[in-house]
Amino acid sequence: MSPIKIIVHGALGKVGREVIKAVSLDPETRLVGAVDIKAADTNLPIEGMNGVPLSTNLEQVITTTNPDVMVDFTLAGAAMPAIRAAAKKGVNMVIGTTGFTPEDIKEMEQLAKTNRVGIVLASNFALGAVLMMHMAKIAAKYFDYAEIIELHHHMKADAPSGTALSTARGMAKSRGKPFQVPKGQDLGGQVEVITIHSFRLPGLMAHQEVLFGTAGQTLSIRHDTINRECYMPGVMLAVKEVIKRKELIQGLDILLELK
Repeated sequence: MSPIKIIVHGALGKVGREVIKAVSLDPETRLVGAVDIKAADTNLPIEGMNGVPLSTNLEQVITTTNPDVMVDFTLAGAAMPAIRAAAKKGVNMVIGTTGFTPEDIKEMEQLAKTNRVGIVLASNFALGAVLMMHMAKIAAKYFDYAEIIELHHHMKADAPSGTALSTARGMAKSRGKPFQVPKGQDLGGQVEVITIHSFRLPGLMAHQEVLFGTAGQTLSIRHDTINRECYMPGVMLAVKEVIKRKELIQGLDILLELK
């Protein structure tokens, strides 16, 4: 079987560079192109590129390389035009960008259906984080109170994080009824009646803890990201699975058969 041909959108970002390295090391995949808005302004070597063209023009890269999959780790505003362009060219996608609106997600669903491409959209590709969210959904049925603490580096663009939002929504759906809210608690940071505390500080990477409480006991489920390499097993799993799909898949838990 021929290697899966991949282009990376957001190639000069910190996660994009990790994706390039992971793709280049996997015998089942081959990097054929890289795209970044800052491509014309850099002469820095990128591990794993090995002469692969780096460009600012996504449509040109798609046309010249005919990729099987586009991996996107950018910003929502940059990702949506890229998703539209890739879908129209019949390119499958693995999207790690967060901050999409409900309308964006509906559009992705329609693009996948109309153009018969697979799209895997996940707020977190770290396998431990996916398992944390899954275990939080299980625990949600048995505890009356729950809160989420998420901590990230100070350069992260969104708050609460996409992972925290996905966790809260999954917990609420699993529980089937609202959690109880402590008397006098500020409702400003709540999603699905679950308070989310967001911290943005230098020295942090990505961390999340889900805390549950009920009569006489508490339960905490925590995941810590040490470096961005942690996302790569999930990304590579998605790359190899998305070519088999012709729909929008939301969440890595589906590919891990946790649902």
